[in-house]
Amino acid sequence: MATTLETPATGVAADAKSGFLADWERFTAERPRHEPAALTTLRRRAIERFAALGFPSQRQEEWRFIDFAPLARLVFRRDEAEEFAPAEAEVAPHRIPGAVELVFANGRYLPQLSRVEGLPAGAAVTGLADLLARDPERTLPLLGRYASCERHPFVALATAFLADGAYVELPAGAVLAAPVHLIFLSRGDNDPERAPAGALVASFPRVLAVAGEASQLTLVETYAGDGAYLTAPVTELVAGPAAVVDHYKVQRDSPEAFHLATFQLQAERASAPSSHSLAFGGGLVRNDVNAVLAGEGVDCILNGLYVLEGRQLVDNHMRVEHAAPHCGSHELYKGVLDGHARAVFNGLIYVHPGAQKTDAKQSNRNLLLSRHAVANSNPQLEIFADDVKCTHGSTVGQLDDDAIFYLRSRGIGADAARSLLTYAFASDIVARIKVEAVRHDLEEFLFARLPKGEVVRQAV
Repeated sequence: MATTLETPATGVAADAKSGFLADWERFTAERPRHEPAALTTLRRRAIERFAALGFPSQRQEEWRFIDFAPLARLVFRRDEAEEFAPAEAEVAPHRIPGAVELVFANGRYLPQLSRVEGLPAGAAVTGLADLLARDPERTLPLLGRYASCERHPFVALATAFLADGAYVELPAGAVLAAPVHLIFLSRGDNDPERAPAGALVASFPRVLAVAGEASQLTLVETYAGDGAYLTAPVTELVAGPAAVVDHYKVQRDSPEAFHLATFQLQAERASAPSSHSLAFGGGLVRNDVNAVLAGEGVDCILNGLYVLEGRQLVDNHMRVEHAAPHCGSHELYKGVLDGHARAVFNGLIYVHPGAQKTDAKQSNRNLLLSRHAVANSNPQLEIFADDVKCTHGSTVGQLDDDAIFYLRSRGIGADAARSLLTYAFASDIVARIKVEAVRHDLEEFLFARLPKGEVVRQAV
């Protein structure tokens, strides 16, 4: 029986929440009648949870460094008319040669621009909406199983509006040499101040990736766009027993964009998952990275690099749960901040009772190129086992004056010296990227961003 969703709160955030709740009623009324009842139930539980949670407040510890008032004041809409239809020329700069690629526009799958061939027997790389219509039992048991709506309002909102996305599956023992590349392009209004007259586009792409036992998968997500918009992706990645999974997220949204993402990793026995987050775009960005090491012998790597300028804000929230013994996790996140940019790193390593022989390392390092830039770093440990090795640390600093003086004494100009040292700081993450096209694009981005980038290019 249908129920009316209500929001008793008041103020700007309540108005924004009411807008999403009203839009959800229209969204559900438009859905095809043949959709599985389980999917309808999943969406309804999610919107009810969003109605209870509402927009985050800075009074909440997990959100205290982000002011959501600018977001809450805007009006958002879904791209119902499918007005954004990118041409190949818009997609081409983001393609990876030889990759299996799915292309999306404002969260909508575009099969005509996608390239799916050369898959191993039993593998699937396809649009999520199409698969939900054809074979719902293949996906529904896993959707929302790991990325929980209970405490995270934007996971709840994204699940409530779940309509399309990507599904990637490798069967046991399968090896896919080519990377699977998911290209999410967005286009919105160029002036967020015009939102009340022409609401900004919001999309909620979903990614569900399952690597079967002893399989090998490389997964790349690219987010880019033009104008002002909201994208709130949720990625659920399951690394089966002894699976090797290499994941990359390249976030290059427009400077006016809001990017609120959750990446949920479930690692089973003896698997070796790694994830690399590269964040350069967006005006307000929140990345929640949650990894659960659920089986013995998992070796998990989580790396990240964020390069910010202007008034960009990137908030990386990490939670790694060691739920089984004999597991290792290694986190290294680095940030380069210029102008009035702000960065937040909040990392928690949680060692469950019984997770003996845990080996966990967490490090966050920030380089400030401007006296106006600010980095807030808060690595944490919660340990409930007594035979573990856990370390964590963070640094926030500026370029070494002695190193700059040394380079200048060798005939290198001041700007080139600073850029060389900045590139050296970031290169630790660059060198860890195994997909050549992703690494090359990152290098080119740094050469273009840094003053005297050609000097840096020649030096390295």
